Amino acid sequence: MGKNKLAKFADMEEFPHVFQVSSHAIREGIEFDMKGKWNEMFFKNNHPIVLELGCGKGEYTVGLGKLYPEKNFVGVDIKGARLWTGAKESHEKGMTNVAFLRTNIEMIHHFFAENEVSEIWLTFPDPQMKKVTKRLTATNFIKSYQQFVKPDGIIHLKTDSNFMFTYTCEMVKANNFKVVFSNNDLYSSDLQDPILGIKTYYEQQWLERGLTIKYIQFLLEKKETLIEPDVEIEHDAYRSFGRSKRHNLDV
Repeated sequence: MGKNKLAKFADMEEFPHVFQVSSHAIREGIEFDMKGKWNEMFFKNNHPIVLELGCGKGEYTVGLGKLYPEKNFVGVDIKGARLWTGAKESHEKGMTNVAFLRTNIEMIHHFFAENEVSEIWLTFPDPQMKKVTKRLTATNFIKSYQQFVKPDGIIHLKTDSNFMFTYTCEMVKANNFKVVFSNNDLYSSDLQDPILGIKTYYEQQWLERGLTIKYIQFLLEKKETLIEPDVEIEHDAYRSFGRSKRHNLDV
């Protein structure tokens, strides 16, 4: 492990707004003491809580925190060296409405209580074209989100992947979730929103390559039964930054 990474891990241990919980501890039944008490114990206000799952370097978490001081933001990722970037910036800027949680997203329901979260952002997640249960908008994840997102809470997906966007649209349709906004070429749409000004490093690279950015926003109505869409979707046929090679079905 390089010295730079070791230094980042050391910083992460000292940042007061970064929480690192081992998967082993959760599996052993050790409860996260702020579950259901994020506003009371950390943010010290009653503002809505918004998660960014798979936040990477935390650019979106920090960007949203700057745009919406009336909301609280928690960026979640398992990669500590990546989280360091957003954690360091928000710490240096003295942002009190931003926190970071290092854990597996599969365990996210262990960290937030019923109705504690108002919105979830999924920004450029790996489309997991071969593994349905690994997709962050698959019904198994939706069931997890329903445990802590408020009724009709908002789910945002922003992606360069046509596969991920199409799959999510089909999942939303199959389960009759209400779509607030959907567009397969976000920056050519008529959406007027400050979020358009937030672009991660990789998003800028995709735009420079001429790729379109897709976006869907839908309401997460709580349902007893969820339907996994049964559709054939053409795989993305390009290599995406920071991910394994995307390929066609016949490769």
